[in-house]
Amino acid sequence: MRKRVYLLVFGFLLATGLASAREVIIRVAPPPPVRVGVVGVAPRRGYVWVEGYHAYRGGRYAWVPGRWARPPRPRAVWIPPHYNRVPRGWVFVPGHWRY
Repeated sequence: MRKRVYLLVFGFLLATGLASAREVIIRVAPPPPVRVGVVGVAPRRGYVWVEGYHAYRGGRYAWVPGRWARPPRPRAVWIPPHYNRVPRGWVFVPGHWRY
C-alpha cells in the first residue's frame, strides 16, 4: 500500500512539473553556428566530440564551446542543440543522446 502511495505522489509531482514547463520564445534570431571542428584528441577511447552552440543568456547570445563527451550507451548518437523557428521567434531545443 505504501509503495502505491509513493508512486501516486511521484506521478502527481512529475505531471505537475511537466504541465508547468513553458516554452521560452526568443525574439532575436540566433547567429549562425561556428564551425570549429574537432579540437584535440579524445581523452579516452569511446569519447565523441560534441559541437559548441550559441546559448541565449541575459538578453544576448553567448558561445558555449564544444567538448568531449562519453555516450551513456553503446551506439548512442548525439543530437546537437538547435533553434526551431516558431511564429513569434525561436525556441531552443537542448542537445540530447538518441538511443
